[in-house]
Parts: sequence; C-alpha cells; structure tokens
Amino acid sequence: MPLHMTKIAYRSKSLDSLREWVERGPEAHMTTRYLPKRHEEMVGGSLFWIMDHALVARCEILGFEKRDDDGRWTIRLAPKLIRVEPRPKRAHQGWRYLADADAPRDLPEGEDAGDVLPGKMMNRLIRLGLV
Repeated sequence: MPLHMTKIAYRSKSLDSLREWVERGPEAHMTTRYLPKRHEEMVGGSLFWIMDHALVARCEILGFEKRDDDGRWTIRLAPKLIRVEPRPKRAHQGWRYLADADAPRDLPEGEDAGDVLPGKMMNRLIRLGLV
C-alpha cells in the first residue's frame, strides 16, 4: 500500500483555483526543502490537500527530483485534482505522512460533498461524539 502525504493549499483561495494550478500543465510541481525519508514508499501515493482545516482533494505523486539551483526537492504530481470526502485535518507547516488506511475515499464523479462543515467545527463535533 502506498504512503501518502498532506499539505496545506496555502496559495489557493478555493478548490477551483487549486484545480487550475494543478491541471494547467503536463505535471504540477511542489517544492519542499527536505526529501521525505520515506519518499520511495510515496511514489504512486497521493498528496492530500488541506483547505479550511479539512482534507478536500488529492493528486497522485509521480516522483521526487532534486533541484540543482538551491538544493530543494520537487514533488512531481499528476495533473489531475481528485476530490475526496472531506475529513477534518489540523493545519500544519510543511507536509505530514498519511497512511493509506487513514486516507479519505474519493468522491465519485457527480457526487457532491454536500454542505460541508468547517474543519474546526467538525473536529469539535467528532470529539463530542455527535458525528
């Protein structure tokens, strides 16, 4: 089973703007300062995007490449944004690993996530046992 990672979509104001960025070329590229120690397990996994304290979409990870100019690493992503069932996720700096068993399911074409509660509110309701 592949290993995944999570990252905040900090430059995107909406899911549509994230989709435009991801799907505008033959690949999408994210930059990270450090190569993940478990990077080999992550090829074929996904980068799950966090917006408003919830996992909302994912992109397949195609690979990792070292940049020559500054020593950083490029995460190569498939140019397709796949919506997932929203799941609360705390904001964090950088990226974090996500096990396959903990990853939210993909939303099938045409299925709507409905009126999704904000991530912080959903976390509180889960802790209270109401959701």
